[in-house]
Amino acid sequence: MRPLTRVAALGATVAVAAWAGVESTRHAVSQPAQTRAVTATAEAPLHLHVPSRLAPEPASAPAVLAAPAVDPGTLPQTRALPSSADQQFQARLHALWQGIVDDDPQEAHPFFFPKTAYVQLKALWNAAGDYDYRLLGYFDLDVHAAHRLLGAGAQRAQLVGIDVPAGNAEWMTPGSEENKIPYYRLYGSRVRYTLDGVSHSFGVFSLLSWRGQWYAVHFGPWPRWERYGDVFQAR
Repeated sequence: MRPLTRVAALGATVAVAAWAGVESTRHAVSQPAQTRAVTATAEAPLHLHVPSRLAPEPASAPAVLAAPAVDPGTLPQTRALPSSADQQFQARLHALWQGIVDDDPQEAHPFFFPKTAYVQLKALWNAAGDYDYRLLGYFDLDVHAAHRLLGAGAQRAQLVGIDVPAGNAEWMTPGSEENKIPYYRLYGSRVRYTLDGVSHSFGVFSLLSWRGQWYAVHFGPWPRWERYGDVFQAR
C-alpha cells in the first residue's frame, strides 16, 4: 500500500471546529475507522467489473456534464437511491479525475455536494460558512493531495472507474447528523486507475445522496484535526 500523501497546511494549523456547526463528537466517533472493511454485496460494485486475469481498460468518455435548468440544491430531497451507472454521476467522476490530473480543484467541484443542498440539509447556524471553509476547503486540499499521489506521471494516468458499494448505503434520518432532512450516506467507494500499465486505487471517504445522485462530502479521510490534504487508503 502506498503511504497517504499529505499536502502542507495552508496557513496556521486550525481546529476543525472553526466556523461553528461542526459535526458533533458523537457523529465523529460513530464514523468507521479508515481501515473499515467493505462487505461485498450483490450490488457492489455497481460500476466496472474487471476479471482478475485481464488488465483494466481506461474508462470510456462520459456523457457531457450539462448545467441543470434548475439548481437541484434548491429542490426538495427525494428517497431515490443513486446509481453509480448514472451518466451524470459518471460525468462528475470524470470532472473529479480531470481536476486531480490538472491539480485544479475547481475542475473537480462538480463531484462535490452542492452548497445549496447543504444549506437546506444541515441544522447549523452558519451552514454556508461551514461548507465553504471546512467541507469545500478540505476537498480542495485533498484534490491537491491526490495529484501529488500521481506524481510526475499524472498526465499519463488513466481513469478506470469507481466502485460504489450501494448495499452499504444508510438512510440518515433527521437529527442523526445535525441534519434537518434525511439522505443516504455511503462509505467504501474506490476510484480505480492505471499508471504506466499498473493498477492503483484510492478511496472516497463518504458520499451523500441528493435527489438520486451521489456526491462526495468527505474526499480524504475524516475527521482531521489539522488543516492538510490527504488521500484515503491509497493502493
